[in-house]
Order: sequence, then C-alpha cells, then structure tokens
Amino acid sequence: MKIKPLNDRVLVLRVEEEQKTAGGIIIPDTAKEKPQEGKVVAVGPGKLDDSGKRVQLDVKVGNRILFSKYAGADIKIDGVEHIFMKEDDILGILD
Repeated sequence: MKIKPLNDRVLVLRVEEEQKTAGGIIIPDTAKEKPQEGKVVAVGPGKLDDSGKRVQLDVKVGNRILFSKYAGADIKIDGVEHIFMKEDDILGILD
C-alpha cells in the first residue's frame, strides 16, 4: 500500500532497540518501552504559511530522527507498525 502524508505530516518506521543490555541481560518484550527513534519513510509537501506559500519540511525520506514519547498516531501498513506525526513532534535528526 502506498501512502503520501499531507501538509507537514511525516510517516515514520520505529527503529528496534537492542534485545540485550550491555551486561548481557536479555530484556523481554513486556518490559521494553517503545523506542523514540525512527526512520522517515514518507514526508508531506509542507504546510501553507499565512501568505499561502508552501513551507518545506526540514526532514527528508531516509533521515533517522528522535521524537517525543507520545508523538503521533500508531498505524499498521501491510502488517508493519508505523507512526504518523507532525513535524513539530520531531525533536531532532540523528547523524
């Protein structure tokens, strides 16, 4: 399924965290928190400013980002969980 976000929305795929701690302890799925890091899969064209001009987004497809804990809406696309969020929910771009 193809999806194109509208305005300043971004489609993000969560990046899975490590299954083990540095000391070698395996963390069960029930004890893990959802990661706050993801990869941008699709971006919208940007929102309109007061004069009607389109403002481009700072993030691009393929960027690795950090976002707030309760950002966006969780959705499933072809059985894979993604997050739809506004660009304002993104905290930063990771290098």
